[in-house]
Amino acid sequence: MPSVAEDLKRVPLFSGLSQRQLRRLAKDFKDRLVPAGSPLTRQGEMSGVDFFVIAEGEAAVIVDGTRVRTVGPGDHFGELGMIIERERTATVEALTPMRCHTIQFWRFRAFAKKNPDVTWKLLQHVGGLLLEEQSRHAPSARGASS
Repeated sequence: MPSVAEDLKRVPLFSGLSQRQLRRLAKDFKDRLVPAGSPLTRQGEMSGVDFFVIAEGEAAVIVDGTRVRTVGPGDHFGELGMIIERERTATVEALTPMRCHTIQFWRFRAFAKKNPDVTWKLLQHVGGLLLEEQSRHAPSARGASS
């Protein structure tokens, strides 16, 4: 079984970190086993303060009752809730038994303050999420009247 640091290295957000930085960050993560069918987060709720990195298994990401994607090993979620400390923007439900690494927002914040390269990657990632959301709600060019 890969170490937490090896699992974190697969996450684009952490891929540029040195081995030393990865080992330091890994110390703040806890393993969490999740049975199939269990929710990890619930949209609209303050369901925990954790950021998740998936080590094993798959989960469905559900927004407003619609499954928008499936996530698996190397994927992460919970960064928006961690940054803005508000209710979750999606429900994430285990499709299979899962093993996740979780970190509480205050531990991640302390690490990010000492490692600005992670903060920059997180900022870029959140910007990408905002653009994706904006394009999903923008009227198509063909359907727009002039």
